[in-house]
Amino acid sequence: METIDPDFDLNTLRLIVALEETRNVTRAAELLDMSQSGVSSALARLRKRFANPLFVRTANGMEATPRAARMAENARDILSRVKSGILDQEVFDPLAESAHFSLSMADVAEVVFLPRLLATLRTTAPRVTVQSASHRKEELHAEMEAGRVDLAIGYFPEIDTDAFFQQRLYNHTYVGMLRPKHPALAAPMTVSVFTSLGHAVVMSPARTNDLFERFLEHRKLKRTVVVRTPHHLSLPSIVSETDLMAVVPLATGAYFAELGAVELVPLPFKPPVFGVNQHWHRRNHHDSRHSWLRQQLVSLFNDDTDRWLPLERKLYGDLRRRSR
Repeated sequence: METIDPDFDLNTLRLIVALEETRNVTRAAELLDMSQSGVSSALARLRKRFANPLFVRTANGMEATPRAARMAENARDILSRVKSGILDQEVFDPLAESAHFSLSMADVAEVVFLPRLLATLRTTAPRVTVQSASHRKEELHAEMEAGRVDLAIGYFPEIDTDAFFQQRLYNHTYVGMLRPKHPALAAPMTVSVFTSLGHAVVMSPARTNDLFERFLEHRKLKRTVVVRTPHHLSLPSIVSETDLMAVVPLATGAYFAELGAVELVPLPFKPPVFGVNQHWHRRNHHDSRHSWLRQQLVSLFNDDTDRWLPLERKLYGDLRRRSR
């Protein structure tokens, strides 16, 4: 890597530009908030350093030599780059600038977050693109530290070190799914029915699955798992064609129910409530693009815009208030 003379000072560039523009030592000193003698001394050092008079006296003032004129032109460009690229506060203009963001979320979370986020970006940030993927616990930290993942969105209890920030978006819970006309829909769900039914369970990187498993273990509730699948999106087909039950996050269940393949059923106990957060590495905390994206997410997904809260209250009452 080529080094710069340690005695070189950016103020030298400002001096050259000021002299070239004013053609006067006194006015250049005023512009630079320096004394006239200070400007004269600095100019003398430059003349010696470059073996060139740089500025010569004429009837029209201090006229730049060809070498000084070239130096002034380059100095303006350098100072402008330093100001805009280093000194100025960075501001992201979503309407005019391009940006690409990599998000980590489970497949089930994509159904919730991506449609609303992309619809907003289409009008507010037409040149912004998004990539989504799911990551296992052991790889997510490294991906975020390396800058390959900008935000992790969902329930990620393992992201709890000082290297990361988090912001709660809203709280969420679970619901059961059965096929339409399932015999268990004829009466309110009970614990005995819940444990006697066969269950379809998702085994994926989604941390909400682990939370519900721990909840059942703590309650000493044992269910019969008939099938395990790595994909939430296969559950509607499995449930609609069998007598199996599946437990999923409420937003996921509501989405599947809207498709007409399943019926929602409240669980026969107060299910756990988990926080849906956005997480980011501290390296991105002050980045204007990241700050802008985080603001979009918290504006779209929060307690006030939680579209699943009425359904949750219908199923369980005021579950969140008691869980806080």
